[in-house]
Amino acid sequence: MTDTVISSATREVVIGFERPFVMIGERINPTGRKILAAEMAAGDFSRVESDARAQIAAGAQMLDVNAGIPLADEPAILAKAVQLVQSITDVPLSIDSSIVAALEAGLAVYKGKPLVNSVTGEEERLESVLPLVKKYGAAVVAISNDETGISEDPDVRFEVAKKIVQRAADHGIPSCDVVVDPLVMPIGAINKAGVQVMHLLGRLKNELKVNTTCGASNVSFGLPARESVSATFLTMAIGAGMTSAIMNPLHLEIVKACMAADVMMGHDPDCARWIRRFREAPAMQAGGGAAPVNEGAARGRREGGHRRRAAAGTAGTASGNGEAGAAGAGGDASDTGAVGSGVAATGDSITSSGGSAT
Repeated sequence: MTDTVISSATREVVIGFERPFVMIGERINPTGRKILAAEMAAGDFSRVESDARAQIAAGAQMLDVNAGIPLADEPAILAKAVQLVQSITDVPLSIDSSIVAALEAGLAVYKGKPLVNSVTGEEERLESVLPLVKKYGAAVVAISNDETGISEDPDVRFEVAKKIVQRAADHGIPSCDVVVDPLVMPIGAINKAGVQVMHLLGRLKNELKVNTTCGASNVSFGLPARESVSATFLTMAIGAGMTSAIMNPLHLEIVKACMAADVMMGHDPDCARWIRRFREAPAMQAGGGAAPVNEGAARGRREGGHRRRAAAGTAGTASGNGEAGAAGAGGDASDTGAVGSGVAATGDSITSSGGSAT
């Protein structure tokens, strides 16, 4: 299947159907963030630095960098932001702008192979962005809308995506370097938005065989309990074939959903990443060592387990062989599940792909 390689000077991230889902941090984006916009326009990038560090600590494998500030020198600001972020981290970046000159400014200073965010199916955009992508050896986000706007018919969006992939090939850009954004719309405004995206993801995976991304926060825009909606959407989207998303990794519920989806898709062998991230550390005593196990409590738990199993077996025998087998299997399955978990743990060796900047 298709692999899209994005890199910094020293690290590669691979987006692919048989690989872990790639979380791209959305926070370095002044859209809707007045304080960040004012600071970046004034040359203060301290919040950019703290946002970068926080997102990486939260689990982002890539960062999206946007400097879309009205009446500001966006090319200069974006270039400076890219340089700053690359000076403090080695995760690859998505360079995000609707202004071609800003994209080029960011590409000119970038070290590695970035993801350009983005190109659409509009003729002018195709002819201005694709040559830059080829010149700098980048990959590109392809947003599935054109001069006619955003269609609510997912098959029309598919044709726009297909057109962009073909035009990219005309410029010498392989399809593995085109990451399609199927366009996630607010589910509160367009009730079929989720169904549309799932349908389109299937076609993009099976027919075009291209990787995908989206501005994941869009789906829950305007709704209460947004994180739950976004988390459910991403779980379903990953199952349908989505391979990355520009999202907020500071929302733990959403990160857990993505990582659990990787487990279910077989993209986290032995659940190793999940266990490393979420298993509880042993309690520590004052001197810094592990707290001693309360033998009495541990013995009580063991004896309680033995009593429960014995009781289940007795009840099953009284009811007949068939019932005994069922009861015994139920008891054993429960206990084996608990033991299995322990063994596994110890054996662990409305915007584009920029998303909402909430």
